[in-house]
Amino acid sequence: MILLDTHVLVWLESDQRKLSRTADAAIRRARHAGGLAVSAITLVEIANLIRRGRLRIHSTPEAIIERYAAGIMVLPITREVAALTLYFPESFPQDPSDRVIAATARAEGLPLVTADQRILDCPLVKTIW
Repeated sequence: MILLDTHVLVWLESDQRKLSRTADAAIRRARHAGGLAVSAITLVEIANLIRRGRLRIHSTPEAIIERYAAGIMVLPITREVAALTLYFPESFPQDPSDRVIAATARAEGLPLVTADQRILDCPLVKTIW
């Protein structure tokens, strides 16, 4: 199983050409083997993208969020995840959502598929890009 960053999930649905070859291959393998996962906060970020007009929708927001979550395990924000958000270096993104997503990857022992260079540079998170 692998964990998808929010932008990776959006690209997977809207423009797979933005994915690196390595990320695309890892996602295809995971779909056929262990599965794909996202943090619960990713769905909140999807809702915010809709609210800000950054995701075009031709249906209800609920239907769009359901479409993004279809076939993907949604992992909760646990006490462990919350605590792990505190242990990233100063160079790590300060955005709470990024920290929750990366902490979820750490707590679950999953590689995180992300294009965010500041996350890729962090030795505390196993990443794929």
